[in-house]
Amino acid sequence: MTGRHRLFRVAWWICNFLLAATIISTVYCAVWEFTVRKYLDGFSDAVVPDFIPDIDKVRYILRWMGNGPVRTVSPDPSVLSDRDPQTTLNYKQLLAICGSATNAFLNLARSSDLVTRRLLLLGDDNRVKHVVAEVLIDHRWVVVDPAFRVMLTDEAGHPLTRKELQDPSLFWQATHNIPHYLPEYNYNNLAHVRLTRIPLVGLAMKRLLDRMRPGWDEKIDWTLLLERKSFFFLFVSFCACVMFFLLRLVLAWYADRRLRVPRFRLRSHLHRAGAALLFSPEIK
Repeated sequence: MTGRHRLFRVAWWICNFLLAATIISTVYCAVWEFTVRKYLDGFSDAVVPDFIPDIDKVRYILRWMGNGPVRTVSPDPSVLSDRDPQTTLNYKQLLAICGSATNAFLNLARSSDLVTRRLLLLGDDNRVKHVVAEVLIDHRWVVVDPAFRVMLTDEAGHPLTRKELQDPSLFWQATHNIPHYLPEYNYNNLAHVRLTRIPLVGLAMKRLLDRMRPGWDEKIDWTLLLERKSFFFLFVSFCACVMFFLLRLVLAWYADRRLRVPRFRLRSHLHRAGAALLFSPEIK
């Protein structure tokens, strides 16, 4: 056997092993995501009544976040996962932080059939100052601040969009009665995804995407991917599974057309095993 054939067999078995591992991982993550969704469905049924207007659903969720039952207090909040809805919904410390409070709101709102997404308020240095949510109500993306348990409205009580909140007078109307609401939490610099967190290449990626496709971060719904750990791992596992499956097809083509070496053919082995199991052998 030549060195090239030996190298191929090593690559072939490694690819098969990784493909099997990613298939198992995808199945596991799919079950994990299913259990999280069932949990959130039950949670939202207990918090939000059915068949009420969307704006009332938002108010019910915010009321539960502000005046809900006694919640667990962790002796070490740093060990809590701020991307696991089963954790963010039940720990007092996480419901007091803007990022994890928004995570809890988004997951509960989605389970109540609301269309939502997160919104990052950035400073001049592009660092996150605050995290809020947007909810699609009457074809308008209105702003909800889960950390302060409020929907931002003008003096007449009309919900405001982020564009409207860029008006200083409307921003003042919406926030001046909220205790400890900082003026720095303005809507002058916004993002849905902060690529600059990616080391080395994040800033360059953002500039490239902004130049090639302005508004790219609004074209895709990033909420589940960024706010729910189970969905993130399901997405990564599925992508890895597809990648190794395609790599296996390439290696199979290379073995059949270039190297012309025999390889383990799963389908033919399964076919023969099924035939041996289901059909009686012919007696000649």
